[in-house]
Amino acid sequence: MFAVFSHSVLGSQNYRLQIQNAGGRRIGWAIKTTNMRRLGVDPPCGVLDPKESVLMAVSCDTFNAATEDLNNDRITIEWTNTPDGAAKQFRREWFQGDGMVRRKNLPIEYNL
Repeated sequence: MFAVFSHSVLGSQNYRLQIQNAGGRRIGWAIKTTNMRRLGVDPPCGVLDPKESVLMAVSCDTFNAATEDLNNDRITIEWTNTPDGAAKQFRREWFQGDGMVRRKNLPIEYNL
């Protein structure tokens, strides 16, 4: 699985990405990008109940393909089960404890 962006010198492009919690427990999730100047995600983190989903906006700003390195751009989705009884409010510390954090890397390809 990967994401494809068309190169544009006219302005940023926006795409939609959906995350769904297919499991039976509440999860906290966060999105990271390897190039924060070029790639943006809104919202960047959140909490999903079982079977719930969220639609995110992924933006790709303009860039000079001749001078920028485009080889290792990717979006990383991280998620972990929330502690039992936790409020439905994202907490960064869920990712820093002993719990299992899962990751999915989405390589970015650019149509130039």
